[in-house]
Amino acid sequence: MSSDSDSYYSRGGGGADHRSLRQITRDRLLNEMLKSTRSSSRSTWKVLIMDRLTVKIVSNSCTMTDITEQGVSLVEDLYKRRQPLPSLDAIYFMQPTQENVRIFISDMSGKHPLYKKAYIFFSSPVQKELVDQVKNNSKVLTRVGALSEMNLEYFAIDSQGFVTDHDKALEELFTESVEGSMKYNSCINTMATRIATVFASMREFPRVHYRVARTIDASTLTTVRDLVPTKLAASVWNCLARYKSAIPEFPQTETCELLIVDRSIDQIAPIIHEWTYDAMCHDLLCMDGNKYVQEVPSKNGSATEKKEVLLEDHDPLWLELRHLHVADANERLHEKLTNFISKNKAAQLHKARFGQETRGGELSAKEMQKMVQALPQYSDQMDKLSLHVEIADKLFEIIKQQHLKDVGQLEQDLVFGDAGTKELIDFFRTRRDISRENKLRLLMVYAAINPEKIQSDKGGKLMQLAGLSTDDMIPVKNMRCLCAHDTKKSSRSGFTMKFELRKKKRGIRKERIGEDSTWTLSRFYPILEELIEKLSKGELPKDEYHCMSEPSSSSRGFSSSSSARASPAHQPAQSMRSKWTGGTWARPRNSDDGYSSDSVLKHTSSDMRKLGQRLFIFIIGGATRSELRAAHKLSSKLKRDIILGSSSLDDPPKFMTKLKMLSTEEFTLDDLQI
Repeated sequence: MSSDSDSYYSRGGGGADHRSLRQITRDRLLNEMLKSTRSSSRSTWKVLIMDRLTVKIVSNSCTMTDITEQGVSLVEDLYKRRQPLPSLDAIYFMQPTQENVRIFISDMSGKHPLYKKAYIFFSSPVQKELVDQVKNNSKVLTRVGALSEMNLEYFAIDSQGFVTDHDKALEELFTESVEGSMKYNSCINTMATRIATVFASMREFPRVHYRVARTIDASTLTTVRDLVPTKLAASVWNCLARYKSAIPEFPQTETCELLIVDRSIDQIAPIIHEWTYDAMCHDLLCMDGNKYVQEVPSKNGSATEKKEVLLEDHDPLWLELRHLHVADANERLHEKLTNFISKNKAAQLHKARFGQETRGGELSAKEMQKMVQALPQYSDQMDKLSLHVEIADKLFEIIKQQHLKDVGQLEQDLVFGDAGTKELIDFFRTRRDISRENKLRLLMVYAAINPEKIQSDKGGKLMQLAGLSTDDMIPVKNMRCLCAHDTKKSSRSGFTMKFELRKKKRGIRKERIGEDSTWTLSRFYPILEELIEKLSKGELPKDEYHCMSEPSSSSRGFSSSSSARASPAHQPAQSMRSKWTGGTWARPRNSDDGYSSDSVLKHTSSDMRKLGQRLFIFIIGGATRSELRAAHKLSSKLKRDIILGSSSLDDPPKFMTKLKMLSTEEFTLDDLQI
């Protein structure tokens, strides 16, 4: 059996490749897997057969056009009954499981196999017993053109982000009944295997750092929940050690950094309202993944039709807007529209005819869609503009209807210590127009900051004041499952969380120096930002973060850089409050705080070659869009390629649903000590 990474690794040394994660993934799938079969196959067209996981791997990095251009005429589901095509060769891209190998052997055995010849590509390392099953079947073996390990078993969701498709990681690793669970070890081992394949793809061998389990005192027992990052780090390390000997030219010394943490590092980031365009779309628009349903005029003009569009990297306008504050994105959209109309006489005539009736002469999304039909030569440009104008209009309508500016202001003030219990009580008492979900999110932010108050009689009173039921409060209660110790065995009683380990204070974030010009409702930043900067400088606290091995002599001293030392973010934090007051939530248009797409996109591929060693961060239990944005922002700021991985990418509603699933036991008012 060969490793299909052989030719890939012969193209350069470890760490020399500065393509993005998604680009590397796409190139490997198209060139090493699909294209590699063309030279040894007489068949012009082939069938690509995938299982439920591998079809997602491919669809996250390649289009159907990409696949067709490599000679694939048909894509089939491994588990469905398929029509025999004995004149065509088949490419099997599948996980190395007993069931998958059984189906393959069934397909290719007997007098009448489904396909002429088969090329097998396993997504991760395959056990020898499974390979032997293929080899020991003489008829099948003569019909096998190649059998290889691709070592590619992750979803590249972004140029700097990936997930391992463990949507139930919180439930399987942090639930109260996880002790002795078979799913616990299975989840960790599979997750580790998939993380390791990221490094196989990127030709990197990392120093593996991980957050250690901490306890409050000697009487507190460490549980398997506390040990999740430790166990995952050890399992990843074992996978990488095997790669060093199994994959030719895999780096033998450390080329990058990997930090493994879990969701307990920051319980506010998955809950708080994030005000960037990307996060608002996924939080408020009930999207299915990256799929948005747009309403467009029908061709006969009598009604509207629904059209599914993907908000992804192929849309340059989406790339430009996604990390902007939603208000800034809206301004930029209308600037682009104004510029387009001012430079196009046909558009000016159309606007004069149809666009003067609403919004003081500005075109609405529907009017822009009519303009697309009237000016077909500009359809692609106007299609994108009309799509995003429609989205921005919807977002602002929801923000207005749900009073999210007021909700967001209180969230930010609670986090930064500008508001406390009194302000929250006043808000619940006076704002009956706030939805139950937004009140719950406010209460969860408050619980993360003030666990001792939630576990007292104040918790029950706040629940009643907010009009929440005991069922609504289950996610608040289950936040304790993500703490850094076992609360049931602690000397304390009631509801306790990891934030008790910090010095008591009203706020748990400090304003960041040098970023006072940002939007008022974007003061919040995820804890991950601080961890990335410490990892970059080699300053992770040794009592909180351990390393699987000490750095080799050849890689010492790389961490600190002049750009990192000179960055204002590394200076002591100080308070620079800037309250939102009715009239504006804007910042200067020419400010460059690293969040804007202009700031991120300035550093193009030519700059990528100047970057230092890569930093990888993996969050067990789900990452947020604010954390993915932080990876983009700090890549530009620190001149490092920063890649964020996680078991899943969660929006607030999805994360709250997952928290609710952590406990199946009845929750009563006694839990809140009413």
